[in-house]
Amino acid sequence: MFRKVPKTLTAVGLCLTFSASTLAADGLVVSNWDGYMAPDAIDSFNAASGNSAELVLHGTNEEIMGKLIASKGKGYDVVFVSSPFAEVLHNLGLAEDLDHAKIPNMANLYDQATKLEHDPGNMFSVPYAWGTTGLCYRSDLVADTPDSWMDLLDPSDDLNGKTTMLATDRWLLAAGQLAKGYSVNETDGDKLNEVRDLLIQAKKTLLAYDDTTFYAKLVSGEAELVHAWDGWCNYGIGENADIKYVIPNEGSDLWVDTMVILKNSENKDAAYAFVDFILDAKNHGWAAENILYKVPNEPAMSALSADFIASFPNMGLTPDTLVGYEQLRDVGEATRAYSRAVSEIKAAN
Repeated sequence: MFRKVPKTLTAVGLCLTFSASTLAADGLVVSNWDGYMAPDAIDSFNAASGNSAELVLHGTNEEIMGKLIASKGKGYDVVFVSSPFAEVLHNLGLAEDLDHAKIPNMANLYDQATKLEHDPGNMFSVPYAWGTTGLCYRSDLVADTPDSWMDLLDPSDDLNGKTTMLATDRWLLAAGQLAKGYSVNETDGDKLNEVRDLLIQAKKTLLAYDDTTFYAKLVSGEAELVHAWDGWCNYGIGENADIKYVIPNEGSDLWVDTMVILKNSENKDAAYAFVDFILDAKNHGWAAENILYKVPNEPAMSALSADFIASFPNMGLTPDTLVGYEQLRDVGEATRAYSRAVSEIKAAN
């Protein structure tokens, strides 16, 4: 998944709850998307721990996974990746088996966030943010309120050329899978071909594939209906109250971004302390308030004001509702079929 750098990231004087004397090992390396945690997080952690942690940015899951697999996880201590990729790290033996006694702030997680399908009991990953994908649209420009994935994939004449779709493999295919009534982790070849064919037809009506600027296209009116991660739709809502987010009747996927400690980390104590630091309610609440993604931290979400939730209604989606959607999973050997289908869609005229 791509991340956006919000325009007004705020440093918030992050909470520090650990003893510096126990974390003096140097060189903690954290890899995350740009703008996905507070700008002063690393400095605050270093000041309290005596560590010299550094932040390394990655643009996509695929980018950091390539580096981790090539190095067998060496050179990194904590990485932020989406849950299917956390599963891959675990299956490859690159993820640390977590000692929960070293992460006391895991008690802040919603109960639902401790039972996620990709990692029940949080044995090798800790959820950082979670949400849905759906339709983001200009309510003042779209004649009928969209309520189906087919409103995007087979749009009305007035929306032809005014829609965009996410380009990232799993989410591009998920739109077609959900429209067909299939699992977002479908591995049946015939069904994947049906999804591919549907998305090739849909491509003819698109303004663009767009993972990074679609909300801006909505704000300008260049696009009127787009395929969006909920948090990114919130960026548009923040600039134009006529922009709305809806989960189609066929449903959505549950995406989960996680923190993983690498088994080959040479700074294990500091890595545990950093994950615990992020899970502090104030620190974790920064993400909800600034990047407008839901976080699975109960006291952090409870601290959000009613006015904030009213401004961004999808922030009020409950954990029970979220976990009712099918979570994206590692599809194993079908990964190649997914990549092939996406390549054929992108190459089609």
